[in-house]
Amino acid sequence: MRATEAAIAGLTDLTRTITADDIVDLQHVIEPRLERGLRQEQNWVGGPGWSPLRAAFVPPPETEVARLVEDLASFVTETEGNPVVRAAIAHAQFETIHPFIDGNGRTGRALIHTVLRRTDALRNVLIPISTVFAGDTDAYIAGLTGYRADPVRLDEWVISFAQATERAAGNAVRLAERIAALDRTVFDQLVSFRKEKGLNPAVPRKDAVVRRILDTLASDPVLTADSVSGRLGVSPAAAHRALGELLEAGVLGRTKDQRGRLVCWTADGHLALVALTERSNRVGGGDTRQRAPRIGPSRPDVDISLFEDQLAESQEERFDP
Repeated sequence: MRATEAAIAGLTDLTRTITADDIVDLQHVIEPRLERGLRQEQNWVGGPGWSPLRAAFVPPPETEVARLVEDLASFVTETEGNPVVRAAIAHAQFETIHPFIDGNGRTGRALIHTVLRRTDALRNVLIPISTVFAGDTDAYIAGLTGYRADPVRLDEWVISFAQATERAAGNAVRLAERIAALDRTVFDQLVSFRKEKGLNPAVPRKDAVVRRILDTLASDPVLTADSVSGRLGVSPAAAHRALGELLEAGVLGRTKDQRGRLVCWTADGHLALVALTERSNRVGGGDTRQRAPRIGPSRPDVDISLFEDQLAESQEERFDP
């Protein structure tokens, strides 16, 4: 995700013209195991695998790929018009070209965020639109098929894409609000723990390791002493002590391997919120208590009483605590 974010950020400079090489670089960041470059052979989607005769979709031949990707790069460079419509067309066109042997789905989704950022529709986040697509793959594939039809059913694709974007953006906003509320709750929980233990000061200083870990749980919910040490520039021993304090305060959980050895510490409350958001995206933004997604994370097996009050604030509750 961080590599993808960095690659996307490099394409959002409005002073530069995006080229086919930029799209190739983006794919190579996402799928570095493959040799860099556009495909030099025919590929296809679905079917028996060894022949395109019964494939669900056969993209353009390899001789046309370079020209089509250059044309797409020019389209992505421009920023005029509705950002969501432009992102919908860019994504569908990329998936229709299918310019790489592998990684086309992930690269095509990254282009969505590239367009939305270049058009100033997004600035600081990646909305989880892929989980909405994954919740109804039949509708997603039908939309792409309509885009490729003759005559093209462009309106159907753009409308379904816009609905998925709206759902993902709305859930992302709600997730951000709930994480902010959870951050406040776990901070108060740590302060109460320190008071009970007679630790001084009860409110840890801003530069204290335990406070610095707490401030970054939303972006780094899975931790090891080594990762904290490297990220915060502290000794492994100091990192271990701070993680142990957060564990004892009930802020963090921990995972062990089959031999009982510690693998990592986890911010289970933050991870639970993310899981609930993904489940909600996959079932259409609704309550997942009675309607679990066909594919996706299971209901979090964690005590979320710490933030049940925040989850219940809205009458239009979309999460299942």
